[in-house]
Amino acid sequence: MIYKNDCTLPKEYLEQLTTEGLESLPEMIRVLVNQAMRIERENYLGAKSYERSEDRRGRANGYKHKTVKTRVGEVAFDIPQVREGGFYPQALEKGLRSERAFTLALAEMYVQGVSTRKVAAITEKLCGTRINASQVSRAAKQLDEVLETWRNRPLGEVVYLYLDARYEKVRQAGSVRDAAILIASGVKKDGKRAVLGISVSLSEGQTHWRGFMETLVNRGLHGVQLIISDNHGGLKAARKAVFTGIPWQRCQFHLQQNAMQYVPHVSMRKEVAEDIRTIFNMPDREAAEAYLRKKVEKYTSLAPKLADWMEVNIPEGFTVFSFPRDHQRRVRTSNYLERLSQEIKRRTRVVRVFPNEQSCLRLISAILMEISEDWEYGKIYLRMESS
Repeated sequence: MIYKNDCTLPKEYLEQLTTEGLESLPEMIRVLVNQAMRIERENYLGAKSYERSEDRRGRANGYKHKTVKTRVGEVAFDIPQVREGGFYPQALEKGLRSERAFTLALAEMYVQGVSTRKVAAITEKLCGTRINASQVSRAAKQLDEVLETWRNRPLGEVVYLYLDARYEKVRQAGSVRDAAILIASGVKKDGKRAVLGISVSLSEGQTHWRGFMETLVNRGLHGVQLIISDNHGGLKAARKAVFTGIPWQRCQFHLQQNAMQYVPHVSMRKEVAEDIRTIFNMPDREAAEAYLRKKVEKYTSLAPKLADWMEVNIPEGFTVFSFPRDHQRRVRTSNYLERLSQEIKRRTRVVRVFPNEQSCLRLISAILMEISEDWEYGKIYLRMESS
């Protein structure tokens, strides 16, 4: 394997890492985050330190020291201050929310007596000290207030609405059950993405989905032109009840995966997958429907169950043909939500079994809040003038 020499860290930091190894990580994190916060203050003020500028929107006012417990130990940061107030660096705050939620998830396991000695050791290392129920309760209350405000914030016009579900293990009444995690995301009228909502519940599918969708509408969600999702249990009936008349695009990627259940021989899978991709890559709906008819006829004798399934289900992936061509690639699947789900999994698999629903909701909310903020302040996802 060839490695790229693309490191941009100053030479002295690399020498320190060579000499001290991983022990130097806290100091490097301190230097990098401090620099990021200084740059963030300059952008906020519209001018660098001591720079004369007509665009300047305030004055720097030194630094405030703050020690933060992280997974690599305690780190002392210098937080830039602004004389007029109203500024707090997101470079520090955004990362701390999910860190606190992650620590609390493990801490609750320890406090409630359902953790192993390994979990106890991890929480002690993360927190820097032994924990007790009162400490967990105070920290949870502070973080929950922030996350609840974000989950209940007003919504506006959303052109494309994506819905997805995943499952996490949650302990309830001495047993471990699967809790459904419902996630709503969307592309707003400015072309940027945002995580719109999250719900965690052990309740049945349709009831949970309908309550979740109604919450989105009650928070002001409107203007939806297309809903994109997989065919999750309970979603279809709930969607028709809450978003009556709004077109639905079934995820083409998941349709292709679902089709494999009806392929009688493993040797046919590659051929079937290629046929389905060709159908979805047709230039318009008429061409896609014509090609589908040919493939249904082809598989009627080779794989009759597959042919019947394709005839009924594949057209649910054709709705996208009614939308702008330069939008179709982004709205024909819910794949970007799959990547979001993988990011959640990366964090939750460490916890494995959540002690309760609230702990699960807290950690996933913190992760999604950070991702949503990155989306909303990042690049435009779709040029909406095409819609």
